Amino acid sequence: MKIAVIPARGGSKRIPRKNIRPFLGKPIITYSIRAAHETGLFDHVLVSTDDEEIASVARAAGAETPFLRPADLSDDQTGTLPVIHHAAEWLASQGRAAEHVCCIYATAPFVTADALRDGYERLQAAQADFALAVTPFPFPIQRALRITEAGLLQPVDMKAITMRSQDLEEAWHDAGQFFWAKPSCLSENIASLLSRAVPVPLPPHRVQDIDTPDDWRRAELMFRALSEN
Repeated sequence: MKIAVIPARGGSKRIPRKNIRPFLGKPIITYSIRAAHETGLFDHVLVSTDDEEIASVARAAGAETPFLRPADLSDDQTGTLPVIHHAAEWLASQGRAAEHVCCIYATAPFVTADALRDGYERLQAAQADFALAVTPFPFPIQRALRITEAGLLQPVDMKAITMRSQDLEEAWHDAGQFFWAKPSCLSENIASLLSRAVPVPLPPHRVQDIDTPDDWRRAELMFRALSEN
């Protein structure tokens, strides 16, 4: 059995009610729910939330909300892995243990069914425990600069600053859309999992982290442009 879990707590601060805020006219969480259903992969699509309004919006979009998330997993300090682990354990306690779990973030309107299926196929092909959606940095991170206490610029890596960009290793970062995991590894820390994770590459034009109002505006503009094309 395969399950999708969408974590969506109610206490977002930088963007209030972020997980159900309208994104181009629809609650943003509905994009993740729709993509999960469109894969045809999942036996259950769950939303893990501590908020009754979010739960109601999720059910209206076709997700299950069989429990409200405990308070000790709903504060600012709780990471994603414990939340997904709790959901998988809850299902297992109901006699519905999953073989694979996919975490899909609630504010990921660019996530697609094709990318989710690709992630599962890569996980299976590699016989891996963990697969993470990633995207390349748009600029060589080896050429990063810092601002000194004197207010001057200083290269982080003096040697790399003079190298050609094509001679520098490409670097990747978490795309903030989804990951696949075997339930047995969800109790581990993320550093341990990343050391044996399979990458699921996504193109930069389909990735936008949404943490601030400016991010939100940029994401809507990007989504409109993609839809028009």
